[in-house]
Amino acid sequence: MVSDALFFGLVLLSAATSLLTAVAGAGGGAVLIGMMALVLPGSAVIPVHGLVQMGSNVGRTGLSWKHIHWPTVAWFVPFGLLGTFIGSLLLVQLPTHFLQITIALFLIWLTWGPKLPQSFRGRAGLVGGGLVTGFISLFVGASGPLVAAFVKARFSERLQTVATFSAVMTMQHAPKALVFGMAGFVFQDWLPLVLAMIAAGFVGTWVGLHWLKKITNQRFDQLFRLIITLLALRLLWVALEPFVPALASIAA
Repeated sequence: MVSDALFFGLVLLSAATSLLTAVAGAGGGAVLIGMMALVLPGSAVIPVHGLVQMGSNVGRTGLSWKHIHWPTVAWFVPFGLLGTFIGSLLLVQLPTHFLQITIALFLIWLTWGPKLPQSFRGRAGLVGGGLVTGFISLFVGASGPLVAAFVKARFSERLQTVATFSAVMTMQHAPKALVFGMAGFVFQDWLPLVLAMIAAGFVGTWVGLHWLKKITNQRFDQLFRLIITLLALRLLWVALEPFVPALASIAA
């Protein structure tokens, strides 16, 4: 489905973005889907990205399973699946620009605003976070930064943050194969690329987790904030860019 050069380029990109997520706690999936959107057919971007990210998160979960906070996973995942189901009923009915702006502003608030109230960090917050992130994952593809922000708000220890985030994202990406398969997407045509990218992502994750063990929680927190902020600003730019010519003409 792609040229040899593009095939190996995407495989290397998968390794690099998996390494980024393992070290910084988030960001790899958003970078990956941004690049894939430039070189793959639009209809293939989100389903292929979802399958690759599911494999990458399975590997990260397996390598860091001792640090997973299972109560968080147990509450977040079922409602994330429910949110995905609700989203599948409205797959083409929501304005992408509105979602992107909302997510970007919410990311900035979660990262730089006051700490979440205790109620939001408890079960109610997990239920709401699961519903919201599961719902939007079908529309924007890379819901990882928002999930990461929810998870990070609950933990200060870097390994627990990355491990729990990976476990949650494994289950959030899994339903995409079913949803897009039912919608007519032929995954079989893309399996060689997907499997190669998953294998490369495992290597990147392995290297990244070894680096993660060498940095402090404070350094991890700084890196996490930087990555999430950059992703939020990128989302804002992507959402507002189509309106720039109109605004410029009004100003003129």
